[in-house]
Amino acid sequence: MSIHTDIAIVGSGAAGLFCALKLPADRQITVITKEEADRSDSFLAQGGICVLKDESDYDSYFEDTMKAGHYENRKESVEIMIRSSTGIIEELTDLGVEFEREGGSLRYTREGGHSDSRILFHEDATGKEITSRLLERVGERKNIRILEHCTMVDILEEDGICHGLVVRFPDGEPGTVTADYTVLACGGLGGLYEHSTNFRHITGDALAVALKHGIRLENIDYIQIHPTTLYSKEPGRRFLISESVRGEGAVLLNQKKERFVDELLPRDLLTKEVHRQMEEDGMPYVWLSMAAIPRETIIGHFPNIYRRCLEEGYDCTKECIPVVPAQHYFMGGIWVDRDSRTSMEHLFAVGETSCNGVHGSNRLASNSLLESLVFAQRSAERIRREYTPLGDISALPDLEPYRAGAELEEQYHRMVRDAIERERRRREHE
Repeated sequence: MSIHTDIAIVGSGAAGLFCALKLPADRQITVITKEEADRSDSFLAQGGICVLKDESDYDSYFEDTMKAGHYENRKESVEIMIRSSTGIIEELTDLGVEFEREGGSLRYTREGGHSDSRILFHEDATGKEITSRLLERVGERKNIRILEHCTMVDILEEDGICHGLVVRFPDGEPGTVTADYTVLACGGLGGLYEHSTNFRHITGDALAVALKHGIRLENIDYIQIHPTTLYSKEPGRRFLISESVRGEGAVLLNQKKERFVDELLPRDLLTKEVHRQMEEDGMPYVWLSMAAIPRETIIGHFPNIYRRCLEEGYDCTKECIPVVPAQHYFMGGIWVDRDSRTSMEHLFAVGETSCNGVHGSNRLASNSLLESLVFAQRSAERIRREYTPLGDISALPDLEPYRAGAELEEQYHRMVRDAIERERRRREHE
């Protein structure tokens, strides 16, 4: 099967959907997604989304982001993100997103690494609130269609220009989606890890394709571990205990139920302290106590966390819960410029798949949704400004090699793992 569209987007998370909504309504847009459209990591984001509250907060917000990223951030990208944040929040509100309010005004919370409260939220399911609203708006646009259970297995390249995608359609058959512009928005790589907060099908597909085609990558060994996920002996995705819980007063305790750390350290530093304490205690977890948080706040602000803990046998309003670090976020990815252009013509990358340098070597809490939306919008604006139709690709590839689904998937996984290890060793020897 072969499909032609004006613009192809891989991924139905916040970045891919927002990009689609910001593209011209007279362009045919096709979004492909590996699973159901609502099974993106964007849906799992609990804590919230940062925003510049006012001009007096700018220097502090900028410094918090740079400090968390160990000053390896691209300053230009950080500035673009912060300066764009107010407009993004206004657009989300116009699209129907409901943020927590108090007395008619927006309510802010604080998380680790932040020197002030500047995070907007919706209960403990901010990502779900934002992404579900974006999905609703996409469903209202006649020029956008979503193809579920459709997997990207390659891109179509000719003379250094991207002409679209090679995909495996829902029936398992390989085919092509030719396009004038292609946007990769297919998330991180948590599915490659045994313990991760990510969906298992998010496996770094775009990285494998980039490696195959010599597309520039950046900082692919920068992988963030979240310090607090609910401990479980069961296999599969780890349930995140939002950083906002610690921002509201929850504390970490050792085996003796003694506090051992500043809970609002940046994630990488806190993770090191948690691992150190686990080793000292000889335990596979540490304890998190929410005793300092009023019961009504826990149930009202963190209803999903409260319910999940009950399912696991813990009433977090009355007792400590066991938590452990797990892979959470990917700061590296496909190198992009300030408008999300990759090193290949007519190919863009946004969201966790991309690396625009905002996060440096460690992401500041609740910058992910904002960064994704800001640079997704910039990619759409760039495509709108420069739109140049491509002629037909001279020859479509032989699709036979793409029929070996499981084998090809494993090959791609090895490519990504090996590339990350090579980059890690290179950095160690610098």
